[in-house]
Amino acid sequence: MKARAVVAWNVRRMRVEKGLSQEKLAADASVDRAYLAKLERQSVNTGVDVLDKLADALSVSVAELFEIPAEGAPPPVTLRGGRKRS
Repeated sequence: MKARAVVAWNVRRMRVEKGLSQEKLAADASVDRAYLAKLERQSVNTGVDVLDKLADALSVSVAELFEIPAEGAPPPVTLRGGRKRS
């Protein structure tokens, strides 16, 4: 799995585990929501500064964003659509 895919996997997994919408995580990390969506879809390469912001907003270390998923692990699910409570 390429690094971009690993980061996308982990950001989505952590976001969903914490029950955060893309909008909420993006706001907490001071990142554009559309950019976060592209990151989760592996459509953009992100920089270290954005990784720092996301890690802070998720209360994890940057290294945790690079953890390789277990072999055969199911992909992270998405949250139900619509606005989430803050």
